[in-house]
Amino acid sequence: MPVADRPSLLIVDDDPLIIDTLAYALGKDFKVMVSDSRSHAVGLVRGLDAAPQLALVDLGLPPLPHRPDEGFRLVAELLAHSPTMKILVLSGQNDAANARHARTLGATDFVAKPCNTESLKNLLLHALQFRSAEISGGAGAEDALLIGRSPALEQLKSQISQYADSPFPALIEGESGSGKEVVANCLHRMSSRKDKPWLALNCAAIAPTLVESTLFGYAKGAFTGASANKSGYFEDAGEGTLFLDEIGELPLELQVKLLRVLENGEFQRVGETLQRISHARVIAATNRDLRQEIKSGRFRADLYHRLSVFSISVPPLREMDEDRMLLLAHFSRFYAERAKLAPFALDDGASALWREYRFPGNVRELKNIVIRITAKYPGQKLSALELEPELDSEPRSRATSAPGPSDDPQTLIEQAQNHLQHERQFNLDDMLKAWERRYIEAAMRLSHGNVSQAARMLGINRTTLYSRMEHQDKK
Repeated sequence: MPVADRPSLLIVDDDPLIIDTLAYALGKDFKVMVSDSRSHAVGLVRGLDAAPQLALVDLGLPPLPHRPDEGFRLVAELLAHSPTMKILVLSGQNDAANARHARTLGATDFVAKPCNTESLKNLLLHALQFRSAEISGGAGAEDALLIGRSPALEQLKSQISQYADSPFPALIEGESGSGKEVVANCLHRMSSRKDKPWLALNCAAIAPTLVESTLFGYAKGAFTGASANKSGYFEDAGEGTLFLDEIGELPLELQVKLLRVLENGEFQRVGETLQRISHARVIAATNRDLRQEIKSGRFRADLYHRLSVFSISVPPLREMDEDRMLLLAHFSRFYAERAKLAPFALDDGASALWREYRFPGNVRELKNIVIRITAKYPGQKLSALELEPELDSEPRSRATSAPGPSDDPQTLIEQAQNHLQHERQFNLDDMLKAWERRYIEAAMRLSHGNVSQAARMLGINRTTLYSRMEHQDKK
């Protein structure tokens, strides 16, 4: 098969021997790209015209090669950039808690090192097959989110029907993996704009310095590398729909420009003075509490009110009661048919376990569970014992609060005095940096590697948190 026709695969591992071995063994079937760290992998993907279809990610990446934190962060960031990417975690840190947590974040499967390269190739091809099924399934696959009769889902469907054909902006709120983009796409397809363009941009998946030129376009010579005029998303959307996912990640300086577009349709390409007019309908989505972001000064109140002319809340899967069984039935048939495999079934014990499970990764997690079981147990009836390892029913332990000094001034002074008296080589800068590192690590653990949520916990901007982590990584 010519290289150009092979499915694209990103391999991220800090061991050069593993990188070389996997690239050689898989290079005949895949167009392989390699990286040795999270930051390099994110930069590599952002610079591509199309994201890789598949990824193999090691958990133990620098600067913390003996811990899984960087790998978890990378899984979340890759899926934020490309929700259709299928990620397999390949790691020597293969305890059950790490495997479960990786799958909860959205990884399709977890493979322990060392592994047989032929088996690994088959797993990747299966993942590619399921990815193709989701994409070719089109609206039928997307609308599975709306299968069910729970009160929460009925309210969601009512809001979609009510707001679909409006020309005004809409704001979709919900947890990660709950299907916000699916709801946005339904709004587009049920509107009179359904035959017009549909464009989606994840604001968390693009470097802050590139957001403006991506949204509004740029003129030739506007900056280094701008060799020709280029239109942006607002122009390309025409009279269709522009979906801005993770709108809470938009830098404050760009929030002003987005507000102007929403108010009068006017915008300018970067490096141009010509006023252009957008006729696209804007639908935004977030997993943040934007009201809290406004209080913290990270989101403009006027932009929030403009975006939330219509506000839609996507319920988490744990609130959808018996709908979880309906979704199980739908996706087990869907993936089995497209993979040409017999569908699996659950016995009474496994069905009870499925009903009790809270699905922290929401619909995305449910689909990945079904994909794994379809591949592992075609045509079989699973017991609770067989199903349980596929669920994150034993979450990683996490502290209720990060440790810190007392809030009482007198107690704090006494603690400091005691420390200074007994510490021969005390250094205030080192102490403050150590506390910063501990709080950042605690926030990253509590947020399961989601940088945006960790930044919100710490009360700083996402870009500030990235900067501080990168500064720590260099030490």
